Amino acid sequence: MVHPPPGDGFPGGLHAHADQEEVFVVVAGVARFETLDGPVRVAAGEAVRFAPGEFQTGENAGDTPLVALALGAPRDGDDVRVPATCLDCGANALRLDTAGGPTFVCPDCGAEHTPAPCPDCASDRLAFATDAAHDPIVECDDCGSRFADAPLATE
Repeated sequence: MVHPPPGDGFPGGLHAHADQEEVFVVVAGVARFETLDGPVRVAAGEAVRFAPGEFQTGENAGDTPLVALALGAPRDGDDVRVPATCLDCGANALRLDTAGGPTFVCPDCGAEHTPAPCPDCASDRLAFATDAAHDPIVECDDCGSRFADAPLATE
């Protein structure tokens, strides 16, 4: 169960599960989910389903506390993808690996990429989101800069 206060988002930012569907059931309040197809509003007593591979992120869109159930199936699905481009082969959805610190692994070519800090302010508080056209972007929580693709460290 998740309880984001008004204006706060669900954990994780814009992401997809390659091997898992997600269902969110809103028990109280109103949630707003951003997808690459546009926003989806879900009120108390309603649910929304995201298929495997469908990018989404959600937030409390109301003035009251949000109570929602977040369900994933199959249970042990752990292949989380982010909308970042592989520097080696150009694939556009990298697998998030948090085992030894956050890295992105390309499921197509196996290349590993390390997130870089914000090019404008050097903050490491970057999050995947969508812009007004519902395209994926990366936004800096500190300076507000937006990038069409994730800043990745070059080695």
